[in-house]
Amino acid sequence: MRIATWNVNSVGARLPRLLDWLRDTAPDAVCLQETKSTAEAFPHDEVGELGYEVAVHGDGRWNGVAIVSKVGLDDVVRGLVGEPGYPDPEARAVAATCGGVRLWSVYVPNGREPGHDHYAYKLAWLSSLRDTVAADLATHPHLAVLGDFNVAPTDDDVWDPGAFAASTHVTPPERAALEALRASGLVDVVPRPLKYDKPFTYWDYRAGMFHKNFGMRIDLVYATSAIAGAVRDAYVDRNARKGTGPSDHAPVVVDIEL
Repeated sequence: MRIATWNVNSVGARLPRLLDWLRDTAPDAVCLQETKSTAEAFPHDEVGELGYEVAVHGDGRWNGVAIVSKVGLDDVVRGLVGEPGYPDPEARAVAATCGGVRLWSVYVPNGREPGHDHYAYKLAWLSSLRDTVAADLATHPHLAVLGDFNVAPTDDDVWDPGAFAASTHVTPPERAALEALRASGLVDVVPRPLKYDKPFTYWDYRAGMFHKNFGMRIDLVYATSAIAGAVRDAYVDRNARKGTGPSDHAPVVVDIEL
């Protein structure tokens, strides 16, 4: 089974690239983030022509998540247990069981800057995610949480730790929140890079950042030991970040043999 996660940074703007990537990579299930699409506006017909069903959670603004699957979409859940809002809950999490594997597609709030209300919202959201996943683990031993976490787990996951001093994405409370999520029973499935020595998944659009590999690993795959132990390959599809008009994130692709 091949699963993947990709922050597409607008499914409408990136649709031709998404469709080509689905044809070429042929994943069984993909978790998408930052779709910026309502359920009605999502390109169901276009991805449906490739054999995929879609579970969408979106309100058409800057967030939005989806799961695209050709191996079934059962027990779809939108949102988290006790989910905080800013001020209202946003479309940032959707779950479905695909081919016997429980998948969560998540788009963690950015946080803006330490001390900001959005930073507190980010930490509260991650706490709600931990509680939701912990409850789901009781009935789903084959489970993975995939998405744009907007947190680099370690200093090795950023191109220059000094460049992020006093910034979000690297602070101890954010990393502690990730550790609490992993402690619920998940393993960090670290992909291999296709180039360079670090499996970064995000590069700012500023000129030269991608080509210099000045990036971050913030698109993560957290899986149960049953899934992690069945991984046969995991890689950052850096090629999807190339060319004209890409997302600023690259997909992470994971092959598992259950």
